[in-house]
This record gives sequence, C-alpha cells and structure tokens, in this order.
Amino acid sequence: MKRTLSSLCLILALMFGASDGRAQTVPQSKAQIALSFAPLVKQITPAVVNIYTQKAVKQRISPFFNDPLFREFFGNAMPQGMTRERMEHSLGSGVMIRSDGLIVTSRHVVADADQIRAVLSDRREFDAHIVMQDERSDLAVLRLESKGETFPYVELRDSDEAQVGDLVLAIGNPFGVGQTVTMGIISALQHKSIGSGDLGYFIQTDAAINPGNSGGALITMDGKLIGINAAIYSRDGGNMGIGFAVPSNMVKILIGAVSQGKTKITHPWTGIEGQEVSQDIALSLGLSQPMGYLVKSLHPASPASKAGLKPGDVILSVNGHNIEDPEAFRYRTTALPVGTEAEMGILRKGQKSAINVPMIAPPETPPRNETLVAGRNPATGAKIANLSPAVSEELSLQGVQKGVVVTSVKPGSIAARVGLAAGDIIREVNGQKITDVDMALNALANQVNGGWRMKIRRGGNDVTLMLGG
Repeated sequence: MKRTLSSLCLILALMFGASDGRAQTVPQSKAQIALSFAPLVKQITPAVVNIYTQKAVKQRISPFFNDPLFREFFGNAMPQGMTRERMEHSLGSGVMIRSDGLIVTSRHVVADADQIRAVLSDRREFDAHIVMQDERSDLAVLRLESKGETFPYVELRDSDEAQVGDLVLAIGNPFGVGQTVTMGIISALQHKSIGSGDLGYFIQTDAAINPGNSGGALITMDGKLIGINAAIYSRDGGNMGIGFAVPSNMVKILIGAVSQGKTKITHPWTGIEGQEVSQDIALSLGLSQPMGYLVKSLHPASPASKAGLKPGDVILSVNGHNIEDPEAFRYRTTALPVGTEAEMGILRKGQKSAINVPMIAPPETPPRNETLVAGRNPATGAKIANLSPAVSEELSLQGVQKGVVVTSVKPGSIAARVGLAAGDIIREVNGQKITDVDMALNALANQVNGGWRMKIRRGGNDVTLMLGG
C-alpha cells in the first residue's frame, strides 16, 4: 500500500508540478487525482493466456515398496513389481507475441508435457504444441492449434532500456485462481543464478509473482513486454517481493530463430574461460572498481583467440554494454545470434582497446561418438561421449576442453546405482587415463583385482569410486 501511494504521489507530482513555471496547486477534482492502470490492463490481458499441462507418469506398485527396511535393503535394485500410470497436472502462464498464436512461456511449465492446453482471457481453449524450447534461458515457444485465426498479442520492448525504478505490471495465473495483475517496480538487474535455466541475468521486480505466474508477462507502462516471469525468491513458496523475469531480448532471439523455420536455438560459443575481477585484482590492474571478466584461458579453436584475445586480458564491455561480472558476459554473448560479431572492449597491460569477435556455433570437434555402455561394469546403462565445445555447451560444463563425459544415465541401471550422473567426466579407469570413448569402453571391459577404480570429475571436484566386480 505504501508503494502504491508513493507511486501515486510521484505521478501526481509530475502531472501537476511546476514544470511550466506556474506554482504547484492542490488537485481540485476526483478526475485530477484518479490514477488507474485499467486502460493498460484492458489492452494487454487478452494476450496473456493460462497454460495447463498434463503428463503420464508410471509409478511402481509393490507390497513392500513403502517399507523403509525393504527400501534400505534393496535400494534402487528393488524388484519392480506392478506399475500403474497416473496423470500429473501443472499450470502456468504464457504471452502471445504474434497474431498467428505464437506464445512464449517458461520452459519448466511445459517440459515433458504430453498435452498442453491454453485458455484465453475470454475463456476460449486451444490445444498447443511446443515449437522450440531452450534450457539455457528456461524459455519455450508454443503455437496454438487454430485454423488461421488471429489473436491479440504484445509487442516486445528492448530489455536493455530497463532501469531500476521503472513501473511494471506482472500478469499471470497465480495458484490457478485465474488471471491477475500486480504492480511494482524494477528493483534490480540481477547477475546471478536462480535455479531457472543458467542464463545468469534477470530483471528483478517487487511486483507480486506467485506459483502459476511462471511464463507470464512483465509489462512496461507503454504496454510492451520487457520480460517473462520466471521465478521467485521465497522461504515458504509465497511471494516475498523478490521476483525474476527473463529479459525480452532473449525472447527476441528465440522468435527470430522460429521465424527462420528453426526448431532448436544455438547459442554462440566464445571458447573463453574466465573469472570475476575481485577488489585486489582490480587494484593490481589499475581499475577504479571491481568490474569486467578476466580471461584465464582460451580454447584452441576459440574465435576470441583468433581475433587476438589473450589470457590476462579483462573484457570490460560487449557491444557497448558494460560487463560487471562473468554472468553479465555470459548473458551478453548468449543473447547474440550466431553469425554476428561482438565488439569487445578490453584492458591489456593498462591499455584499453577493442576487438571484434565472431559469434560462432560450438564446434563438434572431436566427433562425440556417443555410445551406450553395455556389458557388466560400473558404467553399464550410461551414455558416454567425447567432449567437444558442442557437448560442453549442451551439458553446461565450464573450462573443460577434452576427455569423456557421461551424457545420460538410464534409471535403475548399474551406472545409476553406483551414482554416475550426466556431466560426470571420466578421468581414469584402473589407473589408465581416459581421452576418448573407445579407450573408456576398453578400460571398463577389464577388471583389475576383481573390481574397478574410477576417477571422475564432478562440478569442479575429483571423485574416486572403488567398485567390486
């Protein structure tokens, strides 16, 4: 309430202030003090939809399955018994951004759904299907299954124009109660991971965002879309005044790819591994404050290396946008289309300069040779592949240039029971260093002293597994 009154006072001051040189006056009528977002809401809400999804989930039925003693004894190897199928339902929101029924929503709202239903503000319902989804930005593009009908839509606003303090409206379907509108301001431009994709850059707002708002619209006062509501910070699942939205410029990238007939988005790869600039590093480099992205190493095939970037350089800007930290660098490059160039402002030995770096797709070198491990060994049931920039990007691995990685693990397999997971890098098997898939398969086929000794790298840490035959 205090925020609403403060906003009202600010707007009244602007409306009735002394900008023309006349003295300020007290409003004389109800019309002069009336403040309403109703015209804006009336314009936008027809383009915001409620999304309902349904998927079938198989569930084991066993007379012993719920007994803790039997679960502890058998673990994941417990007999399967009978299974039954149950339906899982979820809800969210979406925004129409083209008149042909193209919708943008959060990927986690529709991921793995067997059926998607979109309900418009006028209560009409349409089936929808996924056109494109992007795990990195946690966005998905849907298309309504209609017969040539045209729909109301919202235009995109350049999210780089967002400023802390701007008024915004959040529109969505929280808790499944129907379409609602909340008002607030942009409270921050956050560079952090919030567990929704790995974009690392979000628009933060104090407009109330609750469960079911995911995929809804964050609207500016000129009636344009500046973000897709993605997540909230909460201790109990409710709104605490801290919500996050994916910037509209990421939406623009996906829509551009869809318009070109693509079904998958490819983000640029720079081949740069770097780190945050701390206060001590900033002082040693002559920077007045900690900022930028310090280059630690470059992949041999890195387009940045070929353009002249070197370890020790600090990237200060990308296409004129200041780079405050690694998350800002990741966002600025991720939000560029493949095939374009990025002008990077750099600091090298106290001197500032600029280089142009081509934005290329991550190369598939060496070929991944993805293989399902068979036989009876600790990795049976896991798929492994040669690491390449393309594979590293798909698995969101940072700073890894070569080796063999687990890409997926079949539930209930030996690999799952011993704890292998997607993203694990197999470094050694029985003392033999592993450099490619064929070498890994050969090493896994042979036991040493009746078992296996595996070294894997997981999340930046080395783990050793001792496994019997």
